[in-house]
Amino acid sequence: MIKKDKLYSGKAKTVYSTEDPTKYIVEFRDSLTAFDGEKHSEMKGKGYYNAQISAVLYPMLESHGIGTHFVEMDSDNEMVVEAVKIILLEVIVRNIAAGSITKKYPIAEGTKFDPEIIAFDYKCDEKHDPMINEDIAKAAGLATDEELDEIKRMSRLINKYLKEFMFERGLILVDFKLEFGRTADGRIVLADEISCDTCRLWDAKTRQSMDKDVFRFDKGDLLGAYREVARRIVGESIE
Repeated sequence: MIKKDKLYSGKAKTVYSTEDPTKYIVEFRDSLTAFDGEKHSEMKGKGYYNAQISAVLYPMLESHGIGTHFVEMDSDNEMVVEAVKIILLEVIVRNIAAGSITKKYPIAEGTKFDPEIIAFDYKCDEKHDPMINEDIAKAAGLATDEELDEIKRMSRLINKYLKEFMFERGLILVDFKLEFGRTADGRIVLADEISCDTCRLWDAKTRQSMDKDVFRFDKGDLLGAYREVARRIVGESIE
């Protein structure tokens, strides 16, 4: 697959067109950001680990009937994906209270949610990704009733399969962010990535952070945490 024009460059990934108009290439970069971009750095190898983790999790979800944009890996940190139009909603799935929800609401850290909490943010850097409800999402033309129902249905299933998968590998899935896209034929599929950048993960025994919180709050060896998560998910072959 030939990488052509740069279509979009986000905080940690760059999307390129290819010779096939139905396929894009997503490059996972080594960039690190936190606190709405206020804290940023570079960590060599970070993009590789995130790409390799996503390359395992997408097929796992597809094996359970979850449609994704994943096609194949083009290199260690580049993924071929189906061309989709991203729905401008970030879907936040929470299993345990941590992070911003404990600061904004009277909910103690560590509170378990059963069922999980699903919330939406408007995906817009300029407006700092504000929380949005379904009525506003529909009024703004971001998604229809049917699409929102499908996104929530898929998010709950993704959570079920990811929690089970992670727990079998000694990881607790505290919360995570999802993005979805529309295919050319109107299907809703999982897009973006599922990685240490988008999931809050705790070690099941120690409750130690194994995700970007290590960078956010200067908790220690970030690359070591990402490498360990990749080792548990991808296997011992990970570099």
